[in-house]
Amino acid sequence: MVHRGSLRRVVGAAVVVVLLAALMAFYVAGRAGAGPARCQQHRVDSKDRSAIVTGEGERVLVIGDSWSVGLGQDDLSRSWAAELPGEVHVAGFSGSGFSARASSCGRVSFHDRAPTALDVRPALVVVEGGLNDYDQPATAIDRGFRDLMADLAGQPVVVVGPAAAPSRAGAVPRVDELLASLSDQYGVPYVQTSDLDLDYLDDRLHLTEGGHEEFGRVVAERIAAVSPGRPVVLPR
Repeated sequence: MVHRGSLRRVVGAAVVVVLLAALMAFYVAGRAGAGPARCQQHRVDSKDRSAIVTGEGERVLVIGDSWSVGLGQDDLSRSWAAELPGEVHVAGFSGSGFSARASSCGRVSFHDRAPTALDVRPALVVVEGGLNDYDQPATAIDRGFRDLMADLAGQPVVVVGPAAAPSRAGAVPRVDELLASLSDQYGVPYVQTSDLDLDYLDDRLHLTEGGHEEFGRVVAERIAAVSPGRPVVLPR
């Protein structure tokens, strides 16, 4: 016969184990940026940001990641892309990058989303990213970049590389160098941002409101220095 007090202790211990397992699963999913709920939220944010058009003038399309979307901001319209001159359209998706597997949310790489994004008929395409490619092999980044350039053939393009976000700063030089080299191969200007000292949220990956403003201002200045960008030329 099991003593009532012993039974309560066994049940209590089992509940603790279940709760710890659930918390660990939540933690791992959060760290990996995985899980249907998180991916669905990224899709909602992406759609909401794409509906926001800022500025006037020549049409500019930004294809990017969570920085372009404005993840972590109360007002997505305040993401760095709003600092660019012209009529700015944003096709961003949090967690995405040049490589196909930068995100665990399915086919959301820059290459996967570019054909639809081009429906806005931009005068200039700004591709911003690289931080989510931090753990991807060079071959995957190379393949994704080349596929994207094929999508953008004939379009004036500027590529904006990753800033040195503290949580991934160690991987930035490798990605930065690779993207600069690939941009040169396709004859498009490369804007380096790894030298910037920006303000970050507590996750040490995403920008504060002030960080967005500064990043956008500097990127706009550096794009102006190489503007209007050069059409992609596919290697023979």
